[in-house]
Amino acid sequence: MDSLTIRDVDLTGKRVIMRVDYNVPLAPDSSINDDSRIKATIPTIRYLQDRKASIILVSHLGRPKGRDSRFSLIPVKGRLEKLLVQEIIFAEDLFSEETEKISQNLKPGEIMLLENIRYYPGEEENSPILSEAISRLGDIYVNEAFSASHRAHASTYGVPTILPGYAGILLEQEVNYLTLVGDQPKKPMVLLLGGAKVLDKLGIIDKLLPGVDVLIIGGGMCFTFLKALGMNIGKSIQEEDKLEVAREIINRVQKESKKILLPIDVVVSSSLAPDATGEIIEARKMKNGDMGLDIGPQTVKLFTEEILRAATIFWNGPMGVFELEAFWEGTRRILEAFKDSQAVKIAGGGDTLSAIAKGNAHTYFTFLSTGGGASLELLEGKELPGISVLKKK
Repeated sequence: MDSLTIRDVDLTGKRVIMRVDYNVPLAPDSSINDDSRIKATIPTIRYLQDRKASIILVSHLGRPKGRDSRFSLIPVKGRLEKLLVQEIIFAEDLFSEETEKISQNLKPGEIMLLENIRYYPGEEENSPILSEAISRLGDIYVNEAFSASHRAHASTYGVPTILPGYAGILLEQEVNYLTLVGDQPKKPMVLLLGGAKVLDKLGIIDKLLPGVDVLIIGGGMCFTFLKALGMNIGKSIQEEDKLEVAREIINRVQKESKKILLPIDVVVSSSLAPDATGEIIEARKMKNGDMGLDIGPQTVKLFTEEILRAATIFWNGPMGVFELEAFWEGTRRILEAFKDSQAVKIAGGGDTLSAIAKGNAHTYFTFLSTGGGASLELLEGKELPGISVLKKK
C-alpha cells in the first residue's frame, strides 16, 4: 500500500489514538459471541506497547441513537483485559476533563478504551467538533479499522486530518491481500460467491472477472442465476429485477472462455423453522413449494474439485443458511475443501467469517478480511476515505 504505517514512525512516548472495529456480535446477556475482530488487533497493540507508546482505543458498536447501554463497549473492555492480561482504563465521557487528564498521564503500555463513539452526535457526519475532541487525547493516529474505512466519519477521517495518520498492521495486510486478489492473483483463480443477494456482489464480479478463471456461485444468490436459466426455483429467495443481470454475467463468462459453476443439487425445505429438515434433490427438479436452503453433496464435490485446482481463491458468502444445522452441511464441507487446498486463500464478509468461526476453520485460510463492505469497495477499485487521508510514502 502507498500509506505510511506504524513501522515508519518513532512511537516512543507517543499517545496513539487507534481506531479499531470492535463492532462485535453480542448475546442478549451482553456477552460476546465472536471476538475475532478484537483478537485481530492484538498484534498492533503489542507492537505499540513494545515501542513504549500508550494507546487510546476508539470504536463503534451497533447503531445507537444516543447513549444506550445495549451498545456499550464495557463487554469489550472485559474481553480485552483477558486477552492482554492487563487492566484497561474505560472512559465513559469523551468530553470530560477527567478523560483528557487520563490521556495526558497515560504511561507507556497503558491502554484507555473510549465508550462507543457513536454515542456522540456528529460521528457519522464527520463533525469537526467531535474530531477535535478525539484528537486532543493523542499525538498520532493509527487506523486499524479497515472495515470502517469506507466511511468518512469523524473517527476515521476527521481525526487524521488533524493528527498525522498511519496504517496499522491489520489494515496494511487487508489492503495488500485484497490488492493481490484484484491485481495480481496466482493462476488459476477461483471466485467463490454466496450469500443472499446478487446486487451485493455485482461490483466485485465486474472488477475481478478479468482475472478469474472459475466463477462459483452458491448461497441464496444462486437461485436468481438458476431462474435466469429457466429453472423452477419454487419459494427460494430470488431477485426478480436482477434476472437479466444474471444472464449477462453468465453470457460474459462464457464469451470470455471462463467457467461458471452453479449448484446441480440443493437441499430444500418447506420452511425456515429452527426444527426444519431438508431434502436433497436435483436443482432442475425443484417444485413450487420447495425452498432452496443449501447446496447438495454433488455440488459440494463439483465445487471442491475447482477449489483444489486453484492457486488463488477469494470467498465471500456462505453456501446456505448455515446458522441452522439442517442447512450447515454444504458450507461445512466447503470449509473442508479449503483445509485441503494449497492455494492462497482469502475470505471476507461478516457471514463468511461467522461460518468460519462456527467451523473453527480460521487456520485453513491465508488471510481473513474483516472488512465487509470496505473489502468489496476496495476490490471494486473505489477509494476508501479512511485510507486516502493517511500519510503517504
